[in-house]
Amino acid sequence: MRVHFVIHESFESAGAYLPWAESRGHEISWTHVYNHERVPANADGFDMLVVFGGPQSPRTTLAECAYFDSKAEQQLIRQAIDAGRTVVGICLGSQLIGEALGAAVGQSPEKEIGHYPITLTEAALQHPLFNHFGSPLTVGHWHNDMPGLTDSTVVLATSAGCPRQIVQYTDKVYGFQCHMEFTADAVEGLIQHSQQELDEAKGKPYIRSVDEMRAYDYREMNEKLWGFLDKLTQ
Repeated sequence: MRVHFVIHESFESAGAYLPWAESRGHEISWTHVYNHERVPANADGFDMLVVFGGPQSPRTTLAECAYFDSKAEQQLIRQAIDAGRTVVGICLGSQLIGEALGAAVGQSPEKEIGHYPITLTEAALQHPLFNHFGSPLTVGHWHNDMPGLTDSTVVLATSAGCPRQIVQYTDKVYGFQCHMEFTADAVEGLIQHSQQELDEAKGKPYIRSVDEMRAYDYREMNEKLWGFLDKLTQ
C-alpha cells in the first residue's frame, strides 16, 4: 500500500505512524510543508493520505504563513475522498478534512496539552475499527480547536475538555483531534519549540507539566492506534 504523509512543521513528526507503515511494508512518500514542498496535485500516487498537525488553522492564509496552503490541502483531501482513498487527519489534519467537506473548524471548550483520557461513544464501542480501544483510554493532546461536523459525521470519542476527539466522516475517512501517534521523541520536539505556549497555558485545567509529559509511557495508545490502522487498511 502507498501511504502519503503531510508534515507541517520541522518540530512535528509522523510519530507512531512511521514505524507502523515501515513494519507493514507500506511504500511511504512525504510532503514537508515547512520546506515549501507542495502537496501532490492529485490522489493518483497514494492509497492512503495522512495529514498531521501544526500550529496553523484551516483558515490561516498564505500571507500569514507563506508555506501553508490550506486551500491546496483541502482540495487534495477532497479529491482523495472522492477517489475512494483512505484519509486520516490528526489535529490540524482533522480540521482540514472537515473544512474540505464543508464543515467549519470549531474552537474547543478547553485547551488540552499532555495526556488525558478520552471516552468512547456508544457508536465507537460497537465500531469494528475501535472496539479494541477500551474506554476510557488515555491519549495525547495538544490543541485549541476541533474538527467541524457534517450532517453525517459520527462522533466516536470525547474528552472532558473537548467534545470531538475522534470523528468518522465516511467508512474510509477519520479525524483525530487527539494525538495517539505521540512518542517520547515526538513530544520532546513539541516541548522544545513551544516554551512560550506552555508558559501561557500554565494554570489551565488540562495542561500537563513538561516533566509529566516526558515521563509518560505512550506505547499503549500507540498499539491501540496500530490496531485501528491495521483494521482500516486490511
